[in-house]
Amino acid sequence: MADRTTQGSIQGGADDGQVDGIRTFPFPVELSVGGVGMQVGPMGTDRTWHADAPLERVHRIDFHVVMLFDGGPVRHMIDFAEYEATAGDLLWIRPGQVHRFSPTSEYRGTVLTMQPGFLPRATVEATGLYRYDLPPLLRPSEPQLAGLKAGLAQLQREYEDTATLPLSLHTAVLRHTLTAFLLRLAHLAASSADAGRQAESTFTLFRDAVEKGFATNHSVSAYADALGYSRRTLVRAVRAATGETPKGFIDKRVVLEAKRLLAHTDLPIGRVGAAIGFPDAANFSKFFQQHTEMTPAAFRAELR
Repeated sequence: MADRTTQGSIQGGADDGQVDGIRTFPFPVELSVGGVGMQVGPMGTDRTWHADAPLERVHRIDFHVVMLFDGGPVRHMIDFAEYEATAGDLLWIRPGQVHRFSPTSEYRGTVLTMQPGFLPRATVEATGLYRYDLPPLLRPSEPQLAGLKAGLAQLQREYEDTATLPLSLHTAVLRHTLTAFLLRLAHLAASSADAGRQAESTFTLFRDAVEKGFATNHSVSAYADALGYSRRTLVRAVRAATGETPKGFIDKRVVLEAKRLLAHTDLPIGRVGAAIGFPDAANFSKFFQQHTEMTPAAFRAELR
């Protein structure tokens, strides 16, 4: 985990927010050096957590976390998928994602946290800060890792140096230095996902449509018709980009949302199903069990 100063950005504070019954831990600006919207520092062995959110429990955060590991292996859950990182690897957790620290792994390295809104919109778009389709686990090559380490070290020096510049200039320098680091990180994430396709590709349009409509629309044909593609074209595009079928892609997104709602709300199971397009509770339970080999009730009980 992080040392006590940096860890504050991960553990949240007394004013933790809660939206639609999902407990969310906000970025505590008051714990940052100079009150800026970011923190960077070493991960350490002091692994305390908010009293209501122990490390081994699933949590949601509303800020970015980037961990660069000096050792490992470290097992870490992000959006109900397990990732194993080792020395030289990075984990990038984005706002709104749920995650859980491993109680048996030793977290060593550097952790960067950043509040949404700290960087201007143009930078956010250029760095793909909200590309949830990109992989959280990143494994840079030696030259890429050297550049990322140098950028992160420079960012930490600027973050800790509050004596040589007034706060307004200090913050501006931090934003520029952070942007340089994130551009490197975003390039690594995009190349890792083979995301050099055109922005308006068939798969991109399908992915965005699913993100907007998965709670009510589970039909591949309906998405194909809405986007103006044949079903065959959509199948080819999605399989080339992800290795799975459009139906598999849709189902995976629906299952993820079901897991989030089961883990983070007290909604009855029938209402969880209704929220993601299953008005019949029995059909929802059958769908969930087919994809997870667990009933919704069993999944919820395992996390509590």
